[in-house]
Amino acid sequence: MTNRVKILKQKFSQSWGLPFRELLPESVIEQAIDELKIKYRRRLFDPFVTIWVFLSQVLDVDKSCHNATSRVIAYLVSEGVEIPSTDTSAYCQARARLPEELLQKLFGKVAQDLEEKVTAEDLWCGRHLKVIDGSTVSMPDTVENQKAYPQPKSQKPGCGFPIAKIGMIFSLTTGAAIALVIDVLNTHDLKLARKLYQFLNPFDVILGDRAFCAYADLVTIKNLDCDAVFRKHQSRKTPMYRGRIVGESDKLVTWHKPKRCPQGLSEDAFAALPSTLVVREIYYYIIIPGFRTTSVSLITTLLDTKIYPTLELVRLYDLRWDVEVDLKHLKSTLGMDVLRCKTPLMVRKELYVYLLAYNLLRTLMWLSGTTYGVPPLRLSLQGTRQHLNHFIPQMLANSGVKRHHIYQTLLTIIVHKPVPHRPGRAEPRVRKRRPKAYPLMNQPRNQLRQQLQAA
Repeated sequence: MTNRVKILKQKFSQSWGLPFRELLPESVIEQAIDELKIKYRRRLFDPFVTIWVFLSQVLDVDKSCHNATSRVIAYLVSEGVEIPSTDTSAYCQARARLPEELLQKLFGKVAQDLEEKVTAEDLWCGRHLKVIDGSTVSMPDTVENQKAYPQPKSQKPGCGFPIAKIGMIFSLTTGAAIALVIDVLNTHDLKLARKLYQFLNPFDVILGDRAFCAYADLVTIKNLDCDAVFRKHQSRKTPMYRGRIVGESDKLVTWHKPKRCPQGLSEDAFAALPSTLVVREIYYYIIIPGFRTTSVSLITTLLDTKIYPTLELVRLYDLRWDVEVDLKHLKSTLGMDVLRCKTPLMVRKELYVYLLAYNLLRTLMWLSGTTYGVPPLRLSLQGTRQHLNHFIPQMLANSGVKRHHIYQTLLTIIVHKPVPHRPGRAEPRVRKRRPKAYPLMNQPRNQLRQQLQAA
């Protein structure tokens, strides 16, 4: 057993090159296990092998457990040792034994290490940039998942899938995922955001859309020694004559504490809010054909017009769209949109492993871009994953200096084709590919089967 585990650890560290050998080595996982005081038995699928197999599973196009188990067998078959059973139960049980806190800690560790690689030249006005947004993920229609993350009430029982609402913070500098919270579908974005603020570091600047622009949240962010740049909520009407003008379409405005405690905020937290808050409001127009938004009103706590000029803030908020691209990478490129696990606990573990794999790819892109002078955010995440998958057989077949040369070649080709810069690009939201002409399921599957049998 010990020999097989040693072989697998060597294979994974060699085949995945930098991500497993340097960014997520055995020592990092072991340190996290020791900090969480996790006890485990010596077996084939120990925490180290299980995490590496889980990572390769979510990065693969075929995300089945059978495919992951087959990969383990293929790694062992050429070493002359006893191969494990083709049954997936041992691997599935090993995944279930992995503590959720361990995967959460590793995902945060990789994001933190990547953020520490950022130099002063990469900062915006000397500040780290974060962006916050919410999205949804679906999962298999099981009793446990439905109980924890119910499907929309508009759907009949048995005709939909459980859906969870997720809130996330990304780094605008590196593209890495910083933090994640999970809740039921009808959770407001503000409720998720208030759980995410704890992951901010002092002097961070956080961007968000108008869903996050609330009085209490701006105060909370300021109390954390951070600043915010949000789009003004449509329900807040500020007359143009109010406030002190500090620039063109730029003024300082005094906001007053709400008269009633907002929903989702405790009475104690509401009582602790100051009576007034001075914010900066910037108003500008967007004249780009095809864009739905024609005017934007920004609210920010960055009050110094010399350090943070008006145009810099306008350009900064334009970068908020990057969070939509990051979520698309996770949900469409990596396949996190539709999860596969059948219990809420395993669903959360699967999410953390997706984010861990995403951050490892982002780190590979960062090292490749900074090595060869290409902006890392302009590199293709899909292309990085494809190149990495194609280079795995060569990394397995070689060692030493030759494997290092193969790895350097991988870094080189990742930067060969950056994503084109398309300012002002607008595409119609339509679908060209016609779906199959099958009707939607409007009754549970067992009832439909009975109708077929009766016919």
